[in-house]
Formats: sequence, C-alpha cells, structure tokens
Amino acid sequence: MTNLLLLLACLGLGAALRRWRLVPAGAHNVLNQLLVTVFLPALTFLHLAEARLDQRFLLPMLMPWLIFGAGWVFFTVVGRRLALPRGTVGALILTGGISSISFVGFPIFELLYGKAGLEMGIVMSLAGSILISVTLGVVVGSWYGAGEPSWRTMATNMVRFPPFLAFVLAGLAHAAGYHHPALVRGVLEKLSAPFPVIALLSVGLQMQLTVPRAQTRLLGLGLAYKLVLAPLLVWAVYRGLAQQHGPAVNLCVLGAAIGPMNTAAVVADRYGLDPPLAAQMVGLGIPLSLPLLALLGWWLTS
Repeated sequence: MTNLLLLLACLGLGAALRRWRLVPAGAHNVLNQLLVTVFLPALTFLHLAEARLDQRFLLPMLMPWLIFGAGWVFFTVVGRRLALPRGTVGALILTGGISSISFVGFPIFELLYGKAGLEMGIVMSLAGSILISVTLGVVVGSWYGAGEPSWRTMATNMVRFPPFLAFVLAGLAHAAGYHHPALVRGVLEKLSAPFPVIALLSVGLQMQLTVPRAQTRLLGLGLAYKLVLAPLLVWAVYRGLAQQHGPAVNLCVLGAAIGPMNTAAVVADRYGLDPPLAAQMVGLGIPLSLPLLALLGWWLTS
C-alpha cells in the first residue's frame, strides 16, 4: 500500500506544482533528462547485470512482450484508419503497451501470492517492461518521432540512449558472471532510488486536471487497450496453461491490466511523441487500473 499511496501522492503533487505555477514551465524537461541520463541507467545496470532466470519465470517474462507487440499492431492499424499523427500513434504504442509492473505490480503481487508472486513480478519487470522500454521503446521513439524515419537514425538513437548502453553493459557483465561488489551495489542503489518519485513527479507536472476534449477519444482508445484488451488477450493466450501454471497465469493477467509505465511517458517526451497525451495516459491510467486490479485479484483468487 505504501507504494500505491506514494504513487498517487507524487502524481497529485506534480499536478499541483504545475497548476499553481510553483516551478518553471519546463521543469519536467530537466527531470526527464536526469531520469534518462542518470537514474534509469543505474536502475538498469543494478538489476539486469545479475538477473538469473529459469523456466518458472518464462510466462511472466513473455507477457510484457506479448502485450507490447500486440499493442504496436493494434495502434498502428487504428492510427491509419483514424489518420492519427505519427507522434500520437507512437505515444499510444509506448504507454498502451508497457505496464507499470515494478511500482504498481510488486505490492499487489506480494499481497496476493507472497514471496513467489514478488519474485515473478521482479522478472516480469526486469526481463519485460524495463527491457522493452530501453530497447523497443527507443525503436518506437526513434521511428515515430522522426519526420523521415530511417534505420540508421533509429540505430544511432539506440546507441546514444544511456539506458540502452547500460543494458548492453549489463548483458556483457551477466555473460561474464559478474556480481556487484558491495560498494558498487550501494552506489547503484542510491543512484536509482529516486527514479520512481522523480518519474511520477515529471508525469504529474505534465498532467492536466481536466482532460482536453481533443484528447478524450485518444485517451479512451489507449486506455481501452491497456486496461481491457491487453488482459483479455493474455487470458485468452495463457488460459490453456492455467492447470500447470495457475499462479503464474493469474499474475500475468493482473500484470497486463496494470496502468501504463511512467518510463514510457519519459521516452515519449524525449522523442516528442505527443508528450501531453503520454502524460495523461500514465496519470489517468494508473489510478483507473487500481479498482480493476482489485476486481481481477478477487476473481482470480476466488
């Protein structure tokens, strides 16, 4: 519950700071630069360098990739039919396809399934949502944020994206059997600790307490996929495995129904993919997902 209350407090504080003009108009840009260049790389290397996976975690690991890939196809098709701007489509792909597993999911998974649920949630986050945001998230940002997209531009943006470099370094360290010395771990933990608070404050600073009419349809479209279609898709794909992997399947359905990941809005802002829409997707999607998760949790465990 602490994480959920902190989440709502940070979003509300950011919105209040913006509403009452207590910070400069572009304050969220400074925060996003810190997130991308300092906090997210530290978080990525801290966890991925030592990640150890086995067959038990296969379903939770694959779920985020499933809903992101399906979301990419869904929003691309809908975007063409509705003639949406490229930046808007990219923002919907990022925020509609990546769940906020670590911040929202961890306390819920632990509450419902104990330590085993938390372990699966960590894998779902590290090998799923975080890994997607620093790899395919950069691909989407580069492709949809460019006026004339090219593979060379996309590759250049990935190489220059600090969290992606941290991911590559973590992969090399993992392959070499690296383990963090106590001093290095301590420094990385301190550097990455502010990430969720700063990210949510940034999202709150970009939120509007009243939704502009022009965004209503787009928000409805993005949240309909994220909160309804994504968990239905996971349930439909995974339901045949429920007897052998019951708790894992339930966790995957819950994870798919969690609101958008705050990092997705940060990536969208960095590449100019309709930042107001991306911020609203996170700011509204996370609170709206909470009652849905409560209902799903009751149904799946009853």
